[in-house]
Amino acid sequence: MKKIESITNKKMKINSKAIIKLTIIIAFILFLIVGLYNKLYIKKYVIESDKIENRIRIALISDLHSCQYGEKQRELIDAVDAQHPDLILMTGDIFDDIISDTNTEYFLQGIAEKYPCYYVTGNHEYWSGSTHFHEKMSLLEQYHVNILSGILETITVQGETINLCGVDDPAVYLIDPNTQHFTEQLNQMKMASENGYYTILLSHRPEYFDLYVDSFDLVLCGHAHGGQWRIPGLLNGLYAPDQGLFPKYAGGDYQSGSTAMIVSRGLARESTRIPRFYNRPELVIIDLQ
Repeated sequence: MKKIESITNKKMKINSKAIIKLTIIIAFILFLIVGLYNKLYIKKYVIESDKIENRIRIALISDLHSCQYGEKQRELIDAVDAQHPDLILMTGDIFDDIISDTNTEYFLQGIAEKYPCYYVTGNHEYWSGSTHFHEKMSLLEQYHVNILSGILETITVQGETINLCGVDDPAVYLIDPNTQHFTEQLNQMKMASENGYYTILLSHRPEYFDLYVDSFDLVLCGHAHGGQWRIPGLLNGLYAPDQGLFPKYAGGDYQSGSTAMIVSRGLARESTRIPRFYNRPELVIIDLQ
């Protein structure tokens, strides 16, 4: 009798260990599946300022890299339309240096007639070479997208007067070595924005946050791709271009002095060499109020 009980106990222990192992394997598989899920995510922010009385809604588009979002970009266009933005602001790498411009053009076709659109360059536009770069800029002009190349425009939206500033990506030297350097453009924007209006800076690169602080009310950036790999609550980003491992500005909202910065995790999907992990591509919506 004791022998039978001993055998039964051993079987129960073996079964318990097997169940634990199976549970761990299933949990790990689910962890991977959920982490690799890359359907478009709508990320919303609210920014409050004494300079703004009426709400202005901004759609921030960054790092599309001409990736596909349904037939003729309907998924992305419909997502933008559903948010009813007053402005569309694009912070670079809307195009790619390898993938064709087709998907980007479909997106521009779908939004340019509906919304005022403003754009600054990213590094990949310049990486595509001089001829392709100018073709991309011509596409933007064709769809009446305002290119903020070291330019400040004062506009009125929802009865509010605001400044929109933009600087070229530092990689501009690849196309035009004689153009104004990024920091020169930035210094000019700082002076131009001293008219007292709420001021937004578009810049592809978040790693220069220290240069933006106290000169602009809001800075919008991309480039970091959300640090590519994330673990919510533990790791905001593993690696970002020009920031390296464990980037400080992988994605999200940051505040220093009187300046807020929002970094989009970007829209790139099939163009990324390493799959995004717990880092869904995002359309960023910002309410100024």
